[in-house]
Amino acid sequence: MTLGKRRTALMAAGLAALLSFTAACGSSGPSGAGSGGVTAWGLTGGDEQTMRKSFEQAKIDGQFFGNDAYKQKIRSAVGANQAPTLLFSWGNGGMLKSWVDAGKVMDLTPEVQKDPTLAGRYLPSVAETGKIDGKTYAVPNNGMQPVVIFYNKDLFNRIGAQPPKTWDELMALVPRFNQAGIAPFSIGGQSKWPLLMWEEYLVDRIGGPEVFNAVAANKPNAWSDPAFIEANRKIQDLVSANGFINGFNSIATDSNADTALLYTGRAAMYLMGSWAFPTIKKADPGFITDGKLGWTTFPTVAGGKGNPDDIVGNPANYWSISANATDQQKQAAVDYLRTGVMSDSYVDNLLASGSVPPVNGIESKLAKTEDPEYLSYVYGLASKAPNFQLSWDQALSPGQADALLNNLGQLFLKQITPEQFSANMNATIGK
Repeated sequence: MTLGKRRTALMAAGLAALLSFTAACGSSGPSGAGSGGVTAWGLTGGDEQTMRKSFEQAKIDGQFFGNDAYKQKIRSAVGANQAPTLLFSWGNGGMLKSWVDAGKVMDLTPEVQKDPTLAGRYLPSVAETGKIDGKTYAVPNNGMQPVVIFYNKDLFNRIGAQPPKTWDELMALVPRFNQAGIAPFSIGGQSKWPLLMWEEYLVDRIGGPEVFNAVAANKPNAWSDPAFIEANRKIQDLVSANGFINGFNSIATDSNADTALLYTGRAAMYLMGSWAFPTIKKADPGFITDGKLGWTTFPTVAGGKGNPDDIVGNPANYWSISANATDQQKQAAVDYLRTGVMSDSYVDNLLASGSVPPVNGIESKLAKTEDPEYLSYVYGLASKAPNFQLSWDQALSPGQADALLNNLGQLFLKQITPEQFSANMNATIGK
């Protein structure tokens, strides 16, 4: 399972079958032919229930799929010009870009120009992920999921330490925790995609977002940028210093075994997406209510060019409108994007589920939630982020993403060098 799959299917592990419902009367095909209504395909789990409620209110015929089932079905439907009116994606990565390049989705820029609030009500760092070549093709439809470092305050108190603000501080903590019989970091290496978050943050902190942007633009030898080499050397330094729990390569994330190592006191820190918070809250509520869980941003790197306010993860998921929909369907879908998505009730429902909507000006709502400190922290991260990097396994083509995760697995096990990693990945550019 890739990082993108984890984020969107976390709460629906094992749900490969289609879950569907019909909010409008009558039957219709993918494009709504028959009833003339708007159709939408989304994912099971995550913020599905909030979407269901808004679909019912807007009389949209919605269907929900498991992650892999959706990707297969939407690929076939788009190729056959049988896509639903509203298409679900991860933003300006491989999937949305392929739709734009093939003319399969509607350019929403004229609608944004007519009503700037269509995209303007979203945090800039999140709205940007719905753009390709400066034009808006998608708008957010659910909560933000940045990657942060979660930490066990009891374990830090035990060795008299503070969470690291710099990479040097992080490396200095490693032997101290090891000497105390505590693993510095938990990680689910068997799943491979958790390894990606280390790569994403280190490359950004060292070289800034331009480094990966060159990869996404298919520039020759982009993976040989010095930032990749330095980032991967630091990763191998951390592995060599026993920065991760023993046997990390046999730990699977899908069972939440890596998360449990944090709240059971076996690991001091855990680099993971914000979805780890509700997972911990459900598994061990007292760990949060007793104030034992802490969170912090990824450290800076000395001499790095990246902005320390940059974050990585999942800015949100997005809705696009099929270019093959009828004019009536397109107008109804645009109306839904204007008034149905991220309405006051939509935002309230997201917050109640522990999701943080990417909407401007909701600070007062955050303060009234059950977990105001954490949710306000996540909102603040995204609000001030100059760059919110979409996870690379979603930004790249499926073939490149698979190669990336496989090479990362070898890198963390020190089976290949940083230079070999770059050479292997350069071979995937343009494929």
